[in-house]
Amino acid sequence: MYDCIVIGAGTAGAVTARILAEEAGKKVLVLERRDHIGGNCFDETDPHGILIHTYGPHIFHTGKEEVFSFLSRFTDWHFFGHEVVAKVGEELIPVPFNLHTLHMVYEKEKADRLEQKLIATYGEGSRVPIMKLREQDDPDIREIAEYVYQNIFLKYTMKQWGQTPEEISPEVTGRVPVLISYDDRYFQDKYQGIPLYGYTKAVEKMLRHPNIEVKLNTDYKNLSGEFDRIFYTGSIDEFFDYKFGQLPYRSVNFKLETHDKEYYQCNSVVNYPCNYDFTRIHEYKYYLDDKSDKTVIAKEYSEAFEIGKNERYYPIPKDENIALYNKYLEEAKKLNNVYFLGRLGDYKYYNMDQAIERAIDLFEELK
Repeated sequence: MYDCIVIGAGTAGAVTARILAEEAGKKVLVLERRDHIGGNCFDETDPHGILIHTYGPHIFHTGKEEVFSFLSRFTDWHFFGHEVVAKVGEELIPVPFNLHTLHMVYEKEKADRLEQKLIATYGEGSRVPIMKLREQDDPDIREIAEYVYQNIFLKYTMKQWGQTPEEISPEVTGRVPVLISYDDRYFQDKYQGIPLYGYTKAVEKMLRHPNIEVKLNTDYKNLSGEFDRIFYTGSIDEFFDYKFGQLPYRSVNFKLETHDKEYYQCNSVVNYPCNYDFTRIHEYKYYLDDKSDKTVIAKEYSEAFEIGKNERYYPIPKDENIALYNKYLEEAKKLNNVYFLGRLGDYKYYNMDQAIERAIDLFEELK
């Protein structure tokens, strides 16, 4: 009855199912263990008319025309230049650390001199990983690096990842660089925004095709039958019953609070690198400019992933973890018709656009 099975109805699974059904004419069965589609991008409107991202806020951003065009088939956009500030002492400063931040931290004459030195060394518009900045011989640049490292980066990283910046991959530490520009946006991609009616509606539309059937509350292990191809977006170690051991992940716990005021804070996101147990506070109504006399915030607490307790969020790209993943990848290569993708299937810290691009590229390879 079905040609292909897609396991997981998150971003990677939904894109894969749509392409298989539409471009290859395949009959596709999508299985989802949870009671909803959308994966960790799932969102829904609360009683106050505020769209809540259940598994934490997601801001879509990409510089890839193909990816943006594909997703735009299933949604209109609320374009949103995501800006983040961090509470350092009593001041809120832009993150990533940029030239605006530089002038907030140092008095004008010194800030002007440091700005020119940064531009001369790295070029205007550059994104310099903080760990790379700390390797500089120039004492002025090292001073900036040390300020960012101690006040913004070190304790935040330890809270979020449970280890020091030196212990984790440059792939992770490079995601929040020092930005040699006055651009206060968290991302500098050409396209940034939130689906106008939410991610769930976009995924729902993506899966609405006569060749696609979706079954929720269904574990793929209970399925019987033969399929030409299986596309698996769950955790690769779980697929192989953890035969080599469990791949480590970080998880996140969001504690929601409703407040009787129009806004709780001045930004959609405020980071707390040096104080409190939580890493940041999100305020949802900023994302779609929802109108309500109340507001909902989420305090975000990072924690280790534990099976049965919480959800996998972030693969931890350390050498020993990649070595363990590669053992599972070798097992996967022995299978003729099973393909792994997505953040969990590939054990990669994908952004949403990268997960979509990976699904598109996999289909092109299989053609």
